[in-house]
Amino acid sequence: MSNSNRSKLTVQHAAMLAIVMLACLSAAVNAQATKDSNEVRRIVKESTKLTRAGVNDQAEKLLRDAIVTHPGASSLRLELAFVLSKQRKLKTAYDLAFPIAEKEPNNARAFSVLGAILLAAGRFEDARTLLTNALTLDNEDHLGWGGLGLLDFYENRIPQSLRHLQEAVQQNPREPDYLFALAQVSARDERYREAADAYLRFLSVSKDTDADRRARIKGLITFLRYLGGKDRLYQSIGSDSAKVKFELVGNRPIITVNVNDNPAPLRFVLDTGSGITVMSDAAAKRLKVRSITKGGFAKGIGGDGRFEIVYGYLKNIAIGSVDVRNVPIYIRKFHDQNANIDGYIGLALISKFLTTIDYGEKSFALTKKVTDRQEFQDNIALSLPLRLTSSGFLSGEVQLQGINSPLNFIVDTGASVSVISAQVAKLEEINRFIGEEKLRVIGAAGVTNDVPTYLLPRVSFGSHSRERVEAIALDLGIINEASGFEQDGILGGNFLKNYSLTFDFKNSKVTFRSVTPHD
Repeated sequence: MSNSNRSKLTVQHAAMLAIVMLACLSAAVNAQATKDSNEVRRIVKESTKLTRAGVNDQAEKLLRDAIVTHPGASSLRLELAFVLSKQRKLKTAYDLAFPIAEKEPNNARAFSVLGAILLAAGRFEDARTLLTNALTLDNEDHLGWGGLGLLDFYENRIPQSLRHLQEAVQQNPREPDYLFALAQVSARDERYREAADAYLRFLSVSKDTDADRRARIKGLITFLRYLGGKDRLYQSIGSDSAKVKFELVGNRPIITVNVNDNPAPLRFVLDTGSGITVMSDAAAKRLKVRSITKGGFAKGIGGDGRFEIVYGYLKNIAIGSVDVRNVPIYIRKFHDQNANIDGYIGLALISKFLTTIDYGEKSFALTKKVTDRQEFQDNIALSLPLRLTSSGFLSGEVQLQGINSPLNFIVDTGASVSVISAQVAKLEEINRFIGEEKLRVIGAAGVTNDVPTYLLPRVSFGSHSRERVEAIALDLGIINEASGFEQDGILGGNFLKNYSLTFDFKNSKVTFRSVTPHD
């Protein structure tokens, strides 16, 4: 063999060895990539188990540790953003998710996680755009369907909400969040048996070890099954409309009603800050209203933040010439013994009507007349949008002077004074308006002393503004746990008393008309 041929063979052999080595290296890289990918999926799966067990702090630690080992895995950062949003660390969650959605425009999960974060922050329009885009990219993205279902729920589009949440459950039947939301929406739609079934399924798939929460849900299931066997709730008989005078005490409107055909009048606060009607345990005892079931402890403002849930049922509540039949209620202890209050009329009852609370003439009107509704619809351009939280509060966008972005405030006729959250109170733009006076606050769960006060320079709801509005600062974490989206404060009676308010609950609208307040 010539030297030339030997040289050619040597070159060919070396080339073949290089190809083999490259193939081996490529196989090793692919094997490592597959191993890394499998490990990332395992971690995400483990994180999901932890969040379903309600231990989000452990899920956060697991994901943060994993990101150190797998810094290029965007799925880990997305999952961390989702876990942070469940802990209501919304800004940190947003800062994690946004760059991924920007860099990976075809990543449906990135858009659904980002949409869920903005939904929790109350930025509904942006959330809808992102969630819709996620489903355009992947029609089986269960978080996208679940997010849209919640968004429709908050905006009172109940049929659409049910459809979207049912789709989310179909796509991921073992995700407890979707079952819990489906139960809430079913109950609001007065599908009580379906709501009870959804809550039962939630308990079966949820690994949450919070004993109080599970006790609450078990009690609620019993009550929902009871309601499911009753005639139509909140059925009004007699007149289609009524107008009664109210007494304004501590900025709270108080009307007299008759309960269970008892001739003795009771004093009830008109309370748009309560999802359900509430009766004091003392009044329930006087009228021999028995408890239907008990269900653990609810969370509320004041005291130790907890009060026992006791469910009751009234045959009727008469407001003027309107008689509302079959009314579910809470029964609880009232901590202000000097207020002479027997109960609170909640949203579930008055939302069946077009409702006006006129602080100028101190009157409360409710109507089902078509002509009255038409007159309101004709003036719809003057109205402001309202949202319903998961827990049944009315929420609207409020502007505080010095803060550029609008804030979500509960519209609460049952609150004497307006409230800002402890987080808002810490902002430099607000903290400088702290006052010297401290107040004693009586809430559903007890009494809180030495609550700081603030004198807000300007508070605006739509085009309506008031200057020098007193507010107290409270930790609203308990409210936000159940509200579904972040609440930054409460518009109380000291703001609302300057207006006549007409609520169209069906269309989630309210109109404000300025009046001269009566002290």
